[in-house]
Amino acid sequence: MTSPDLSALRPRLPSPVQEVTDGRFGRHGVRLLLKRDDLIHPDLIGNKWRKLAPNLAAAAGRAVVTFGGAYSNHLRATAAAGRLLGLRTVGVVRGQELADRPLNPSLSRCATDGMRLHFVDRSTYRRKTEPGTLAGILRAVDAEDAYVVPEGGSNALAVRGCRALGEELRTRADADIDAHPHADVVALACGTGGTLAGLAAGLAPGRRVLGIPVLKGGFLGAEITALQESAFGGRRGDWSLDDRFHFGGYARVPAELDAFAEDFEQRHGLAVERLYVAKLLYGLVALAGEGAFPRGTTITAVVTGRPFP
Repeated sequence: MTSPDLSALRPRLPSPVQEVTDGRFGRHGVRLLLKRDDLIHPDLIGNKWRKLAPNLAAAAGRAVVTFGGAYSNHLRATAAAGRLLGLRTVGVVRGQELADRPLNPSLSRCATDGMRLHFVDRSTYRRKTEPGTLAGILRAVDAEDAYVVPEGGSNALAVRGCRALGEELRTRADADIDAHPHADVVALACGTGGTLAGLAAGLAPGRRVLGIPVLKGGFLGAEITALQESAFGGRRGDWSLDDRFHFGGYARVPAELDAFAEDFEQRHGLAVERLYVAKLLYGLVALAGEGAFPRGTTITAVVTGRPFP
C-alpha cells in the first residue's frame, strides 16, 4: 500500500499567538500569551492534527483502529480524518454499558463521520494493549490487518510530530505581537502526555514546560518519560506536572470550573473548551495567585481544543 494523500488535512501552520490582558496575571507581573493551536484545522484541532498526521501517513491506506472514552476528542478527530481521506476507522469505546444507550453528541459525530463504534467492558479496555486482548478486539471488528493508534494518539510518531509545536515557539515571534519575548513557561493541559513529550523536546533550552493533567491518578509523569524514551531515546527538555487541577477526573466539569470558563469567555471573547483548556487556564490563574511565577515571567498557554458544538 502507498501513503494516502494527506492534502485534505492541510493545516494552518504555524498556529498564531495572541496576548491576553488579564488582571489576575498582570497584578503579579506575569504576561499571558495563547498559542492558538485550536485554529490549525477545522476538524483535526490542535494537537490532534499534530499527532494523527504522521500516524495516518504510516497507516498507508489501511483501516485505522483506535481507542477512547465516550467524550474522546481523539476519536472525533480520527473519525473526521477518515471521512476526509476516505479511510475506514474503528473506535473502540470504553464501557460496554454505553452500547445500550443513545449515542452522546461526541460519539454521534464519530458515527456520522463513518467511524464504526465498538464498545468493550472496562476490564477489557484496561487490557487493550495486551497482545491477546488486542488481537481479539481486531477480530471482533474484522480489522486484523488494521493500523492501530493508541488511546489519545500518543506513540513515538505522534510525539515526534508534536516536537514541531515546541520548535514554533522556539524560533518564531508571532506577527500579531510586536517582538514578544520567548515564553519562559509553556503550559498545556495533558491527557495521555504525548503532546507535552514532543513539545518539551522542541522547545528552546532554558524554557520550561508545565503540564496540567486532566485525569487524576498521578501516573502521567512515568507515561511521558516512556514516550520520550520511545521517540527520542531518553528524557528531553525541562518539564513538570501539577496534578491539582483535574477537578475529579476526565470529563468532570463541576459548576466551579464551568463558571470560571464562562467568566474567561466574557472577559476575553474566547470560547473555552471545558475538558482540557478550562482546567489549564484555571490552574494558571491559581498558580499566578500563589506567586508561583516570578514577576516578569511570560507564559504561553497552548489552546489545544475548542468547545464541541
